[in-house]
Amino acid sequence: MADTPESQGPAGAAHSSEGDLVSRYDLVVFDLDGVLYLVDQVVPGAAEACARLRERGIPSAYATNNASRLPTDVAALLTRIGIPAEAREVVTSAHATALLLAERYPAGTPVLILGAPALRDEVVGVGLRPVTEAEEARVVVQGYGPDVRMRDLGDASVAIRGGADWIATNADRTLPSPRGPLPGNGSLVVALATALGRQPDTIVGKPDPGLFLEAARERSATRPLVVGDRLDTDIEGANRAGMDSLLVLTGVSDAAELLAAPPERRPTFVAEDLGGLFERAQPVRLPTQWRVRELDGRWELSGDGRRVDALAALCAVAWAAGEVHPVVPAGDAAAAALKWLKL
Repeated sequence: MADTPESQGPAGAAHSSEGDLVSRYDLVVFDLDGVLYLVDQVVPGAAEACARLRERGIPSAYATNNASRLPTDVAALLTRIGIPAEAREVVTSAHATALLLAERYPAGTPVLILGAPALRDEVVGVGLRPVTEAEEARVVVQGYGPDVRMRDLGDASVAIRGGADWIATNADRTLPSPRGPLPGNGSLVVALATALGRQPDTIVGKPDPGLFLEAARERSATRPLVVGDRLDTDIEGANRAGMDSLLVLTGVSDAAELLAAPPERRPTFVAEDLGGLFERAQPVRLPTQWRVRELDGRWELSGDGRRVDALAALCAVAWAAGEVHPVVPAGDAAAAALKWLKL
């Protein structure tokens, strides 16, 4: 997938070189935070891109590691910001975690929940019993919530040391916001792991491929495309699921992180924003109008064209070399591209 210039869909059918990128696929699975919205503000161009997909009859699904909203709430938020959606199109880590709990534990099992009310609702919905006393808990479920307190982490620590299983909805270190990245559930997981000296028994959300596989299975899709803003969750999860991916630079992962990405976190495509769905299909490794040459321990970028293609050219060199060098421009166009890429 991300390691070949011309990838194939999960059904093995070769992609056509004709048309724009999205014409190759029968489903687009969007991450939410950093792709379609930032907290509750629409990402510029996202509503227009989703409208174009609807006009062309290409179905969408929404897969998020954020466990603080129910699917109905996510659909309502998307609709409010100009992206009409239904709850059945939304897959959240909270819902997936609840389904996992229902498989592993009998009804009435006492669960200590760290997170937002949405996570509690999902756990109750599958027949498990929330508790507030650490000593009662058979399971600790940890998800993102803006009101999680140090006392909550302390109760979870007591429960886990007492023998409770520990399940995290996801491990995203940060959440994108209009103010920049903010601490996510992964940061709270690290805090608890540091206190306990061990990791969770299970982490449900991306990069585990389950959310993407469920979205594709529900729609009988054979050629899904995953669109995300994080290499460590969205892109790695897509690669684990055997799906092509598009990284958009509107959220967390930036050009520097992409250049240094290990093979399992390399996307099939990269774009400035969701407009890239409707541009020509240009896998990251293929040649562009930009050129990179080694110059006294540095890389010199020359050429002209789309700024994101300059990034693709640099990725091809960095991934082949297995290391990243300082980059210098040759010409005004290269200087402008590197300034935009913050390299």
